[in-house]
Amino acid sequence: MLPDGVRPARVYISAGTIVHVDEDDDARSAKASAERHDDDEWSAKASAERDDELIDVGDFVVSPGLVDTHVHVNEPGRTEWEGFDTATRAAAAGGVTTIVDMPLNSIPATTTVAALDAKRTAARGACHVDAAFWGGVVPGNAADLDALVDAGVRGFKCFLVPSGVDEFPAVDEHDLREALPILVRRGAPLLVHAEDPRIIAASAMPNADSDPRSYATYLVTRPAAAELAAVRMMIRLSREFGAHVHIVHVACAEAVDEIARAKRDGVAITAETCPHYLTFADVDIPAGGTQYKCAPPIRGLEHRDALWNALDLGVLDLVATDHSPAPPALKSSGDFLRAWGGIA
Repeated sequence: MLPDGVRPARVYISAGTIVHVDEDDDARSAKASAERHDDDEWSAKASAERDDELIDVGDFVVSPGLVDTHVHVNEPGRTEWEGFDTATRAAAAGGVTTIVDMPLNSIPATTTVAALDAKRTAARGACHVDAAFWGGVVPGNAADLDALVDAGVRGFKCFLVPSGVDEFPAVDEHDLREALPILVRRGAPLLVHAEDPRIIAASAMPNADSDPRSYATYLVTRPAAAELAAVRMMIRLSREFGAHVHIVHVACAEAVDEIARAKRDGVAITAETCPHYLTFADVDIPAGGTQYKCAPPIRGLEHRDALWNALDLGVLDLVATDHSPAPPALKSSGDFLRAWGGIA
């Protein structure tokens, strides 16, 4: 896989590093390559090494390693959910060569430098791919943000609704107004789980006769209107502060439309979606299929089509997994209202 597309080619690797790529046209390519690099120190070395080992991948594709910017490793504190060893082995098996770990689910959550140090200690010697770390914005930790940037976090994540773990509480607009000037000054993006808590709260109680094993019961508790309202607030704050806001796991067509308008207006907003939103729709989810539960939820076919179109148009900037495992006892109950909301 090259910048101009997928085509046959030869890749030369020396000491684990790609040093040259040329066309798969043996005589002409080899001659041209030799002429181009006749006086190059690399040429002599590469020529000597070309016969060392030949790997023909046949019909497979050789591509750059993937960077997954949305991964919940959970270690330390909840290593039985997922630790760096198993998470990064799985990443490597899927062609992911760098992960960026989310600040919640681990204990302590990555909202202070001490917590970041604990996470790095847990990761040291256990990673099979490269790992970087997001910090967290939670109520009351604005004074910790500068130090976290200095310590190497790549940006910050926040939740506008309860995160599912007590160690990482949700923020409101007041908290964001404290944090955003610091993030702007440091050039750090803010990643946002964008659902409006008031709309979620008003939608959270199903009817008494609702079947908790029905996916439709869960779907009505996380309406698209909650995503839309939260995205609108973050666009407003991004515009006001000049902050880079990144909306994680976009799942609905209405949010896509709002992000597209904001980008056209020059707002510094980016967004992602996830493989499960691009692959499945509500009609695919069987009764009791709580392995599909996530938040925001997998929605209808029209939303899936809108996400694909947004990727094609560049409204959505990337795809990340939101890898969020949990023990089977928490995930596989068949009760959509009680099961853990995360997809491994």
